[in-house]
Amino acid sequence: MSVRNLDSLFAPRSVAVIGVSQRQGSLGAIVLRNLLQGGFRGPVWPVNRRAAEVHGLQVFPDLDALPGVPDLAVLCTPAATVPELVEALGRKGTRGVIVLSAGLKQTGPQGRTLEQDMLDAARPHLLRVLGPNCIGALVPGIGLNASFAPGTRAPMQLGPSTRSRWGRAASSMSCS
Repeated sequence: MSVRNLDSLFAPRSVAVIGVSQRQGSLGAIVLRNLLQGGFRGPVWPVNRRAAEVHGLQVFPDLDALPGVPDLAVLCTPAATVPELVEALGRKGTRGVIVLSAGLKQTGPQGRTLEQDMLDAARPHLLRVLGPNCIGALVPGIGLNASFAPGTRAPMQLGPSTRSRWGRAASSMSCS
């Protein structure tokens, strides 16, 4: 595996959260809150067809309405929407996608087909995919908490030994 486009996953300059919601406790609401509270300094663009504002941010109805190309997109949408969204993001020029959505290969033949369709959509665009059905990505050094895990409210400064331990812990985790 090459390292091409890994910066889009772990050092993005902008993030789109697709499937945000005003409903407290929803996956999209939690991810957006974590991004805002984590201290990420780049633009964060929420996307949802039915909401106008969430957490004081303008919500964009679709990918075409975004003011720019996100380096990273976080998908908090139903599994059936994932391949089409990955294709659209690739065409737009996005280079990294975190798929938090469940319901892909772990659910059986239909889910396996959806996951293969997602990978097939990503490949021609060299789009890096983390997931599906994963917790997301946390990069404390840049304030990125693009996950549904409880996180810090401000970027943490990690020393070398902490980074090493975190690296071992992260390498032992896997997304299904």
